[in-house]
Amino acid sequence: MPKTILVDVLQPGLDVVFCGTAPGHASAAARAYYAHKTNLFWPTLHAIGLTPHVFAPHEFPKLTDLKIGLTDIAKYDQGSDDELLPGSLGQQAAEALRRRILKCQPRFLAFTSKTGGEAVMGKGRHYGPQPDMIGATKVWILPSTSFRARRSWNVAFWHDLAAEIGVKNANIDGLAVSR
Repeated sequence: MPKTILVDVLQPGLDVVFCGTAPGHASAAARAYYAHKTNLFWPTLHAIGLTPHVFAPHEFPKLTDLKIGLTDIAKYDQGSDDELLPGSLGQQAAEALRRRILKCQPRFLAFTSKTGGEAVMGKGRHYGPQPDMIGATKVWILPSTSFRARRSWNVAFWHDLAAEIGVKNANIDGLAVSR
């Protein structure tokens, strides 16, 4: 079996696991999650109060100290959604993700794109909390932080997730790109 592109940041006791579709080219090259300089993931985590400062992508292993985990659906492919190999987001990848989530049982699983959320949870999904769960894990679908997805960017859903997790101090002013 080929080596995964990015190592999972998963363990029992996490509040939330953020799940992307696949590492982008910059992330694969850096071997770090959300590494492209225009990606809003790290500034958003800080702005919604989940991290005490804006983490650099290479600091991602430290997230478990904050009860945050990371994974991707496509563990052996990289690129934008339209560049992925057929099957990278298929049933096998979805079931593998479900097994990983059932094993660590975070309070929340948050897909960082609608494409990813629909690949695992089914078509016709909306942003925000989902009606179904993976075991005891509540599922959310969030707008993508990628520059390529700015037309659907809305930090309010990220803020709502942070509030449900229990974060009280958030500063979303600098990230409110569109509503």
